[in-house]
Amino acid sequence: MGPKAMSALAFSAVLLAGCGGEPAASPPSRSATPGASTTPSAPSSSPSQTLPPVTDKVSLPQLMREDFPGGEVKVLRESGSTDAYRRFEVSYPSDRLTITGVLLRPRGSGPFPGVVFAHGHIDTDIYVTGQGLRREQDRLAREGYVVLHTDYRGHAGSSSPKSWQSPEGTEEDESRLGYTRDTINAVQAMKRLPYVDPDRTALLGRSMGGAVVMNVLVARPGLVRAGVAYASVSSDIVDSIDRWAVPSRPDEVARLYRQHGDPEREPEFWAGLSARTYFDRIEVPLQMHHGTDDESCPIRWAYRTRDLLEAAGVRQRLWVYQGEQHAFGPQWDLSIRRVAGFLDRHLG
Repeated sequence: MGPKAMSALAFSAVLLAGCGGEPAASPPSRSATPGASTTPSAPSSSPSQTLPPVTDKVSLPQLMREDFPGGEVKVLRESGSTDAYRRFEVSYPSDRLTITGVLLRPRGSGPFPGVVFAHGHIDTDIYVTGQGLRREQDRLAREGYVVLHTDYRGHAGSSSPKSWQSPEGTEEDESRLGYTRDTINAVQAMKRLPYVDPDRTALLGRSMGGAVVMNVLVARPGLVRAGVAYASVSSDIVDSIDRWAVPSRPDEVARLYRQHGDPEREPEFWAGLSARTYFDRIEVPLQMHHGTDDESCPIRWAYRTRDLLEAAGVRQRLWVYQGEQHAFGPQWDLSIRRVAGFLDRHLG
């Protein structure tokens, strides 16, 4: 059975096999030169428009059926502008919420290509608007891209969902479904800006934001023309729960497992929250960057995600940085030059 014919339940066996018991990080399977783990795979054929079944309202298949009209980006104030771009604190609608963020507009008339940024996990008690991807915001704006960085719901000035607005409730941090909705709506809102070319948009996510990017790509194939993931968490949600939630929030994990079943007894539920279950739906190229010494997100997660993307026929490339850690330091400039080149090729 090929990956496009595999059901979420059958795929869950693959997910669980890689949770906490994967072998040590394997080297790239087809790399001829250091750094690039693969050459881009050949473009896949367009996936079937038949949506996977909804087995739970808290799931990616449920999100695939939702409407995302976007809305107006409202400027709240200008702050931090430079000679290369103007920087604004903004808001936009998502579900019935108001989401804040920052918008960087290159100087000139445009139309410009646009990139929506999805940041990693930062405690909401300390998070401030636009936090988490400042270097990337500045560089891509200077390269001529409009950047819209979403704060997500419950972050900075964004409103928080009520129980009737968010069926996943306190599962938000674990499911990332709400953050995925906010990111899709950010793309839709950005496309309405008169100085953005709506046919030339992309996504960039870091750490947890990498999983948000992958969620968007499977939930809304073709929404953007390319995706980038930096130091991403696993494409299997159970890996993330085991690594962070189990040690730090055991009572919450126990409650989640009582409500939904643990991954061993209810694998279909957890597969329904894992982007890798639906990789065959991705229509656009995905570029990934990961350090071998990432102390937060193990490199084996990136290798596993790469292998599953390749098996699903997704155009992808994983760039591996020897000795680089989660935050990226000495090789960050090399990585962002690769990002800019990738975006220029696919959004040019």
